[in-house]
Amino acid sequence: QVQLVESGGGLVQAGGRLRLSCTASEIIFSVYNMRWYRQAPGKQRELVASISKDGRTNYAEAVKGRFSISSEIRDSTVDLIDLEMNSLNPEDTAVYYCFASAKYVPWSDVRDYWGQGTQVTVSS
Repeated sequence: QVQLVESGGGLVQAGGRLRLSCTASEIIFSVYNMRWYRQAPGKQRELVASISKDGRTNYAEAVKGRFSISSEIRDSTVDLIDLEMNSLNPEDTAVYYCFASAKYVPWSDVRDYWGQGTQVTVSS
């Protein structure tokens, strides 16, 4: 079972920056869509940013201009996506989750994979 693993979370002061990364525990044959979600205490999980296989990106209004999603977007890889977060503010405090829609092997169906999440805490 492929696992997605996030890294790079932590505690940062308001105005600071962090870079999150997401890797797979095993080589994934092909990835079709990759996203970052976040969930703050007492709130629903929300989409932060996404990147498609053709490189198109989308961002939530709350993070536009501050966050940047990136990926090499290549097959047979364990390196999936990064999220560069700048000008962080306390409202960005949440658990950040990596998501990938992918084929593990060529003959498998496209499945959704989630990471366990990494905590980002922004102090004021």
